[in-house]
Amino acid sequence: MAIALMIDNVATELGRGDFVHAFFSTISVRLEPEGWGTRFPVLMRELYQGELPKAHAARALEELRTARKELLTFLPTEVVWDIENQSAKPPWGMNISSDITSLANYFVTSTGRDMFDTMIEDLEFLRDQGNGPATLTQI
Repeated sequence: MAIALMIDNVATELGRGDFVHAFFSTISVRLEPEGWGTRFPVLMRELYQGELPKAHAARALEELRTARKELLTFLPTEVVWDIENQSAKPPWGMNISSDITSLANYFVTSTGRDMFDTMIEDLEFLRDQGNGPATLTQI
């Protein structure tokens, strides 16, 4: 099953559940030394846990942009597939495109778009025009 970012009855497909979990696991393990949601509470505790109100979209965007910038310093080999089982590896192993140069561009949606770009565009829409909230939903 795929996970979508849903805003105002419009779903943007992100990818399989384990892939989306890996995205958030990587952010937490690599950038939140004090644990899940300690640096990025809106992204990790609100959006990932179920619902992001429109009023928090601007803060979520800040957190997402910060995470992307900081993940530039990590190699693709440092991906975290599952925060609960950090020895788990992606199903494709290290067989990845040479275009992937860091964890900032490691995650690509099931439709071939950069995960950060996709989520930023959707959250900008929520902030500027949406009625909210944003949710991560199985489709």
